[in-house]
Amino acid sequence: MSRRIALVIVGLVAALLLLAVVPLGFSLTANERASFGFATRSAGDQVAAQAEEYLADHDPPAAMYRALADAANRGDCATVYGKRMQIVAATPCGQASDTESAALARLVLGGAEQAGTRDADWQLVASPIGDDGKVSGVAVLARSSDPMNDRIAVVWTWLAGSGLVVLLLGILFALRLGRWVARPLTVLGASAARFGDGALETRAAIGTGPNEVRELSQAFNRMAERIQSLIGSHRAWVADVSHQLRTPLTALRLRVDILAAEAQGETAAEMTGLQAELTRLGSLVDGLLAVARAEATVPRPEAVRADETAADRVAAWEPVARERGVALRLAAARPAAVRLGPGDLEQMLDNLIANALDSVPEGGAVSISVETAGQSTEVRVADDGPGMSEQAREDAFRRFGRSGTGGNGLGLAIVHRLAGANGAEIALRETPGGGLTVALRLPVSP
Repeated sequence: MSRRIALVIVGLVAALLLLAVVPLGFSLTANERASFGFATRSAGDQVAAQAEEYLADHDPPAAMYRALADAANRGDCATVYGKRMQIVAATPCGQASDTESAALARLVLGGAEQAGTRDADWQLVASPIGDDGKVSGVAVLARSSDPMNDRIAVVWTWLAGSGLVVLLLGILFALRLGRWVARPLTVLGASAARFGDGALETRAAIGTGPNEVRELSQAFNRMAERIQSLIGSHRAWVADVSHQLRTPLTALRLRVDILAAEAQGETAAEMTGLQAELTRLGSLVDGLLAVARAEATVPRPEAVRADETAADRVAAWEPVARERGVALRLAAARPAAVRLGPGDLEQMLDNLIANALDSVPEGGAVSISVETAGQSTEVRVADDGPGMSEQAREDAFRRFGRSGTGGNGLGLAIVHRLAGANGAEIALRETPGGGLTVALRLPVSP
């Protein structure tokens, strides 16, 4: 952002300099040329005035020679032509007596008031000698254009140097302005990233940058305070509920177990059913608490080996699968590092494997695979059970969504919450040949 701001400001400064300096340079150049031309014509008129005293008034030529000497001292070339184009007097320099100078003299003798020409090196001017319309001769003066070119070069050099200095100052100003505006946003972005990674105590620094950025930082801090308070209260609520529910359930189960041990006949059968319902209620409470914890958790991602985690969970669940007569295997597990909160992948796989084992009949199979493609790793848990209908798959991630497997409808909800908290994606697909495949697309760790 700071680079863009600097580039925009530098572009504006450069455009303003071009719009101001270039026209000014051309204007000064035109003024310099006009001034040089006027000075050259004036010098030629002076030579013509002094030569008039000799050619028209028939005075001694001393004044004419002094005018030519002064012109020579200034570095000019001058030639005085008579009425018949003969050279009456001239400076040692022959620039004013060449073919081009003679052509200008003929133009003036032919009736032109004044004639002149200019090239890259010299400027020539031909002035008539005489008055009252009687031309007695022509004075041609040639002045070198080098002094004028030098002054023009100085003007453009000064303008270019001034423009460069202003441009450099503009660049420095743009860089400082860009950093002043962008640095607080960079700090705010870093604070937001740390907050999103689970550091709920993170707050943005306030006191630098524009007012709008300060207000944004203050709003972020208020939001962070509110979120931290909500998550803290949610966690406290989960802990309180866990304590308040588990204690009476445990006491109730102990009492029922004692009564079941003494019961006989129909009473014993009822007690057995009551024990099953208490077990189901305990499982439901555990599931609700797990969902609440998943919703209240802000993970701090770290690098996790998905292949090693999958192999570990398969080894942990293999005895349960063997007892139920289900084949649990790791189909493919290429080395893959993903970025997740600590323990989240284990919890997701435990819920998925538990659901798969509940849905697969004896003699069925559950397979787990880990594959990496591009910037994501996909962990798949596939079974060959009855599968799920399209409507059931749409409702599977809701609490108490029924999949037809006899579960409490919380396992997939827990996995969905954990996946969303870690920036992962979860999808339910049909297994080729029948069954359900749950695919977890996890972010790859650098």
